[in-house]
Amino acid sequence: MVTGVAFLPMVACLMATSVTSNIVLMPRTGPRPLAPAGMLLAAGGLAWLTRIGVHSSYATTVLPSLLIIGAGLGLVFAPVFNTGTFGVAPRDAGVASATVNTGQQLGGSIGTSLLNTIFASTVAAYLTAHTTPATLVHGRPSPQLTGQALIHGYATAFWWSAAILAGGALIALALFRNGPLTPPDRQPQPGAPAHATATPATGAAPAPAPPVAG
Repeated sequence: MVTGVAFLPMVACLMATSVTSNIVLMPRTGPRPLAPAGMLLAAGGLAWLTRIGVHSSYATTVLPSLLIIGAGLGLVFAPVFNTGTFGVAPRDAGVASATVNTGQQLGGSIGTSLLNTIFASTVAAYLTAHTTPATLVHGRPSPQLTGQALIHGYATAFWWSAAILAGGALIALALFRNGPLTPPDRQPQPGAPAHATATPATGAAPAPAPPVAG
């Protein structure tokens, strides 16, 4: 039985990747390459997890997939949260952060309900299709059949999760813009020379340097 301790490596990997993506990668690349890559990486970890079986080992099947999922989600969380609150005025930072968090909670609730429904219906359908007099024990499905049905239900839910993440990667790739995040007041004006930057005191462009004699 997998306990909460089994997920600690995934959490540690997620935190390390989040810090790295936030401090090292975001200032250089922006969110566009990070979030889609993270979603695809997490989808690959979930696809790996579909190989789980009744006699699967935690070290060879579960742990590698959890590490991959953690690394992928770490590339998603920090860039997405930073992008969602980027450029917000300081007085509105609390509201913006709460809005992003509310969206996360709604998505998590809907996703959990959807995947639980898929899992439960898949298990029930598997038991219905494979129940025979030989697989019944005292009128109920045998423990072997029940275990196989649960594994099949988890694998199906993992595949759905991987497909949702892959679709999210395509959406993120289409919506995010290229390059690092740039505050509106630092964006160059169209048609303005590269050297014509306004001074803080007057707002006027600095005068060109006089030519050097000689």
